[in-house]
Amino acid sequence: MKLKKRISWLIRRVQRSLFPHLDECLSSPLTDWEKRLVKILELTLVEKYVPKSVATQRFGRKIKEREAIARSYVAKAVYKYPHTSSLIHALRTTPNLRSICGFSRCSDVPSEATFSRAFAEFAASGLGKLVHDALVKEHMSPELIGHISRDSTAIQGREKPARKPKRLKVQKKKGRPAKGEEREAVPAKRLDVQLGQPLEDSLAELPTACDRGVKKNAKGFAETWNGYKLHVDVNDCGLPISAILTSASLHDSQAAIPLMKMTSGKITYCYDLMDAAYDAKPIWEASRELGHVPIIDRNPRSKETAPMAPHEAARYNERTAVERFNSSLKDSFGGRNVMVKGAAKVFQHLMFGVVALFADQLIKVAGV
Repeated sequence: MKLKKRISWLIRRVQRSLFPHLDECLSSPLTDWEKRLVKILELTLVEKYVPKSVATQRFGRKIKEREAIARSYVAKAVYKYPHTSSLIHALRTTPNLRSICGFSRCSDVPSEATFSRAFAEFAASGLGKLVHDALVKEHMSPELIGHISRDSTAIQGREKPARKPKRLKVQKKKGRPAKGEEREAVPAKRLDVQLGQPLEDSLAELPTACDRGVKKNAKGFAETWNGYKLHVDVNDCGLPISAILTSASLHDSQAAIPLMKMTSGKITYCYDLMDAAYDAKPIWEASRELGHVPIIDRNPRSKETAPMAPHEAARYNERTAVERFNSSLKDSFGGRNVMVKGAAKVFQHLMFGVVALFADQLIKVAGV
């Protein structure tokens, strides 16, 4: 079954069966925003992936509570609530939202401290990544994707930048080494190492501490921020396929090869679209070795460069899909409202938004 048909069938089933049932059970009819949330929750099924550890099973009905909290965090991304306290207030004062998320009564909504503990558990287990990977596998792996657009976006942090260790400068001797003299070999660059490195090792070596980053905006001016960078791969329909969170100071090119390998393990696609920040020989090589056609804007590096071929330039213009994704994540799915600290929690917060955006975009693609 093709993607559009599959999603259309699912959403129509929700509209025919679930909406009338909810209208009968709820005290007031569903609003358009509540219907949108129901569709997103039915597509993501985030409660299926909540970790069922022994610690949470020991105290009564905590599993059901954790599932409802997970659905509530997706609702927080959809409704753009800036704080958990805002989400809790909405759950306690809006019966429809409370029922959709899985809480029967107002008294069933936990305290903010319980929400925070649950969020820490979700971050530790990588709940957002689990849900996202399952969505990609179910809906994208059977499809042949035309191209993947790769880019990063700045994520403002709520913590102080980590101090970088001071590097001791070693005075190097000039000229050729004397006879019998052995000098230390120059360490290999990260991109060269990543070519033959397992994906897990490459990801483990990427820095994730909060620090200070600099990036040129669309107008060419440098912007600085404290926090992180979210590196993403987006397909030609605007659906996020892979995401990595790193320190803000990490150059975009350093996450390209791990992202490429991660995405290639999930889906089949033809082209890699990247801007001039990714113009490095190992990245070109990695793309070709994985069976893709790299289309990367050339970095002049003080030299004249040949323009792209017309067909490559037309394909490269489709890279705006990743820019639209970054804008939508920040403006509509909580990417600007990062109130947690630590890379794991920040990534979990962003992945709730990524999961909600993925489901919302699927509905738009299906046209229902």
